[in-house]
Order: sequence, then structure tokens, then C-alpha cells
Amino acid sequence: MTITTSSCPSRRFKRNALWLALLATPLASAETVSLEPIQVTAERQSGADAVVSRQTLDNFQAEDLADVFAGQPDVSVGGPVGVGEKVYVRGLEDSMLNVSVDGAVQAGALFHHAGRLRIEPELIKQVEVDAGAGKATSGSGAVGGAIKFVTKDPEDLLRSGETAGALVKLGSFSNTDGYKASTTLFGRLDDRWSAMFSASRSDHDEYQDGDGNDIAGTKARQQLGYAKLVGHLPGNQTVRVSHEIRTDDGDRNLRPQWGASPFNKTFALDSRRDTTTLNYGFTPSGNPLVAVDATVYYTDSEIERDPENRDGRNYRGAVRSVGGDLRNTSRFGDHSMTYGVEYREDKGQARGEGEFYQESGEVFGTYLQADIWLTRALLLSTGVRYDDYAMKDTRKQSFSDDGVSPNVNLSWEVLSGLTLNAGYAEAFRGPVTHDTFKLYGAENDPELKGERGVNTELGFDYVNGAFSLSGEVYRSDVRDAISDPLIPWKQTIYTNVGDLETEGFLISTGYRWQGLSAGLSFHSNEAEVNGTPLTVYEHNLLGNSIGDTWVADLAYQLNPQLEFGWQGRFVQGIDRLETSVGTIAKPGYGVHDLYAHWLPTGSEDLRLTLTVKNVADKQYLDHASQADFQHIEDYEGIVGNMAPGRDIRLGLALRF
Repeated sequence: MTITTSSCPSRRFKRNALWLALLATPLASAETVSLEPIQVTAERQSGADAVVSRQTLDNFQAEDLADVFAGQPDVSVGGPVGVGEKVYVRGLEDSMLNVSVDGAVQAGALFHHAGRLRIEPELIKQVEVDAGAGKATSGSGAVGGAIKFVTKDPEDLLRSGETAGALVKLGSFSNTDGYKASTTLFGRLDDRWSAMFSASRSDHDEYQDGDGNDIAGTKARQQLGYAKLVGHLPGNQTVRVSHEIRTDDGDRNLRPQWGASPFNKTFALDSRRDTTTLNYGFTPSGNPLVAVDATVYYTDSEIERDPENRDGRNYRGAVRSVGGDLRNTSRFGDHSMTYGVEYREDKGQARGEGEFYQESGEVFGTYLQADIWLTRALLLSTGVRYDDYAMKDTRKQSFSDDGVSPNVNLSWEVLSGLTLNAGYAEAFRGPVTHDTFKLYGAENDPELKGERGVNTELGFDYVNGAFSLSGEVYRSDVRDAISDPLIPWKQTIYTNVGDLETEGFLISTGYRWQGLSAGLSFHSNEAEVNGTPLTVYEHNLLGNSIGDTWVADLAYQLNPQLEFGWQGRFVQGIDRLETSVGTIAKPGYGVHDLYAHWLPTGSEDLRLTLTVKNVADKQYLDHASQADFQHIEDYEGIVGNMAPGRDIRLGLALRF
């Protein structure tokens, strides 16, 4: 495993991100296991950043975002199917975060009752989650933090001395009577260029909950096509060009986020995301002042309900984003400074019932971030960014706002193995394009102004041989948060609803001994808007209240060919959440997952994996899914779907 944490390899403090990665990948330290390289790049000097590795995704045969983040206590995923999944970091919805795939920002929202993130787990090399406002390099609008998906390169798949190879994977899923098949081809074109192509397809029937009930509107067919070309040019230049097409179609509830009901009937729903990305790097040897990274991208996301208009409820929404980022890192001995500019333009479009609506916005940002060693044991990381936003809505109203976002963090290695961290950061986001579905009827408050995230953290990291312990306490505020509340029913205006406040703490520990690895982490968070609990329905596109969460994992490598692992996720119930229409509750639950993988030939040429999700067939409603309002008059039927019951997954991987 290759791990890099910063620009100064000779003198680095340990990061919470690193140890969370080791806990999430219990067998990562076993010397007899052959793992592909993983690069961990911590974006902040403090904070318990979550890093999900490729090995974890393989062990649990990840099929969706819920599988991707199952091992992270401060990250939750709600929604019954991929198209309906929403990600929450410290209780804040992904719409509050800067989300990117290889630097291509995934902006906008297609439908407030559906998720906005769609990515094929098979492509992922790693996932980085920076919780809370952080460094200036986190990107524009990162008021709640950032999620960065990094995809595989051909070199990640090629072995030493190889010129070409192929990876074929087949998987079956008992709960949905489903399957997944993928083929990835990769090779070197010459000494400088390599390429890869990946195609996959999965097909699932409706899943069953823990009580054996079929959950309507959860059938899914997903297809992927992905190609990447990588070139290493003279003068230490690197070029990466990739294109991804991902589709998801099936019968979905009118509002995929909710369970089926008389007013939430099933319709055909198709979605698609196309992303083209160009990454360029230039690091001339012998010149520490130049290390250029540039990204240019185009993303087109679409969703269409009832595409054949059989029920007269046809709707089509699209978000198109084009943008780029140009940065350079200059090093002065052990110190470094990263500075750059970025730009993005978004267009949200909707068509239905013969009408066409459009909203557009743009943001220009410039930033600087410096890492300065005050002493050999004390690191100062500080920076600032400036962002300028402009937006024109479907009613021809124009909005503009700009802001400066500073940050400062200190990391102090008090003694060998123990590091203390303290940080403060702000992030500004001006008015941006909104949910395309609501271009029909919702409007913007003429006095709408930008949001500002303010994040304060204190933390520590301790490492002593095979033992690790890390923790942090934080408080994050989003001032002048923008929302279009779904309660009461008649509210249809995007406005600054007030201050969104979250506070909590996270602690993680791990231990490794020979073939045995164990980890335990705990996250507690409280989130409120103007003093009232945060709920996904009352505070649309802002976040959700999640109970205290424990994640435990245990793994054992019996021999070089055979591994076993267990992971448990335990969420404490919330007895009372007071909303403007009544009191709701969220019962607690505990879910166990198991995996075993076997290398019959002693190498990765043949790999068999058995994964059992929700071993006890637990009946529960995930706290990140739509809460249960149906006992309240006039809100009958407003409840999320119960989570899937037991799912036995069998996987076969052939490496040629």
C-alpha cells in the first residue's frame, strides 16, 4: 500500500484520515495480501476525514453509495435505490458539499425527492470525505465540506512488466434476484501511453425488507461505459482523458425518496450522467516552484419520468456543468504554497406539459493555501479564497454575491506518536441553480443572499505501534442557509431560512496483531435550524438528524488465500424530534455484515467472495431515509422505505 499525506514526505504528522482508512480496511496491513496502490491525500491538517479504499469496496461487493460509506460513522446514506440515494456528512446533505469525480464538480439537483450523486463503485479507486468547511483548495461552495471520488488508472490495474490485462467480474444478489457483470480491459499502448475501458450492467428486481415485504418502486437496471487514456509526456507531464456514461432506469415511485402510497404511485424513471474530464499535470524536475495541476470537465445529468407519457405525468430535467481548475504548488524547502483559479457554469433545464424552463449560474474563484513549518514539530496551514457568484432564474431575476473565506489550522506533534490539531475555516456559497423539478412553480426570494459555512475543530491523533486512537470535537454553522421548505405545503420560495447549526464529536480506535485487525468508531451529532431539529422533509436539501452511530469491524486472515471479516453499524434511536407539524421519532437499529474471500490459486487471478449484508434480516428504517410523518394528520404516507433485508452476495473475479 502506498500512502502519501502531504507535500513534505520527510516529516509528516499522522492524520485521522489515514487511520480511518485502516479501520475501514481491516486487512490492509496484512503483508501476505496483494493490494493495489492507494493514495490518501488529506485535504486538511485536522479533522477526521473519511477515506474509503478499493479493498473495502471489493470485500463488501459495493453496489451503491450506501455500501460505499457503510463503514463511516459520520457519513449516512438514505433512499431505497441508487437514483433516490442522498448522502449526509455530519447530518448535512450532499447538496451542501462540493462533490467531484476526478475534479469534475457534480453540481445542481434534478429532483428534490431523488439523489444527485451517481457513480459506479467498480470504477472507484478511493473516496475522500472532508467534513465541514476546510482548506481553500476544497473548491467553491464547500459550506459543509467536500466529497472527492477518484477513479482508477490503467497503471493501477497493470502488474509490473505487463503490457495488457483484463478483469471480469460476476456477482449475484439474493435479495433482489439480481446480478451484476463487468469487464475491464487495460494495457500499455507504448512506453508513455496506457488505456482502459470498462463496461458493466446490473439488473435487480424489487428488494424485500426485513419482514419479507416486496418494496414497490425499487427495481433497477444500471449500465456503465467508461474509457480513460493516460499519457506520461516528456518533461514530467501527465495527461488523463476520461469519459463516463452511466444510466439507471426502472419503475420508481413518483417520489423515489418516499414509500409507495395512493398519492405516490409507480412510474418509469430513467436517469443518465455523462462526464468528460481532462486532467493535466506538469512537475519539471529540479524546479520546486512549479507543480501545475489543471482540470477541465463537462457533466450532463438527466432524469426523465414516464418517458413514454403513458400516464400524462412526463417530466424531464437536466443539469449541465462546464468548468475548470488551474493550480500550481510552489515549495520552499519544507514549506509549500498552492494557489489557483477555478470557474464553473451550470444550467438547469426542465420540460413538461409542453413548457420549457431554464436557470443558469456561474462562479469564479481564486485561492491560496500554504503549509508552513514553524518548528520541526509545529505545522501552520492557512489560506484564503474569494468566490464570485452570479445566477439568473427562470423568472428572469438576477442574483450576484461574493465572499472571502479564510482558514487556519495548527498541528503540533507534542511527542512521538501524539499530534494535537486545532482549526478554524469559513466557506462561502452564493445563490446557485436549484432543483430542476421546481423550475415549474418555485421561485427565489428577491432578497436571496449567499450562505456562509463556519467550522471550528479540535482533535488529536495517537499512534503507538499497532494501536491507534484519534478523535475530534467540532462545531459547524451554515449562516443564512437557503432552503425551499416542504412544510408547510404551500411554501414554494427559496429563501434564507436562518442558521443551520451542527455540533458533535468523533472518536476512532484500531488495533492490528498478525492476521487479526479490529476497529471501533463512534460519532455523535446534533443538527438544528433556528433551534429546531433538522429533518429532511421540513428543511429540504439541507440535511437530516441522525442518531449516535457506532461502527465496529473485525477481520482475520487465516492464511494467504483466505480472509474473513465482520462489520457492524449501530444507530441509537431518537425518541422525539419536534417539527412544525408534530412530533416524530426514529427507532434505533443494529445491522451486521459479513464477508469472506478466497484465492483458490493463491493469487488475484481468481477471487471468490461471499458477502452477507444485514445478516440478521433486521427490519428497520435508516435514519438517513425519509422520516415517518404518516401518523400526523394530512401527512399520511410520508415515510421512507424500510431498508433491505438479508442479502447474500456471491462474487467471482477473473484476472487475465
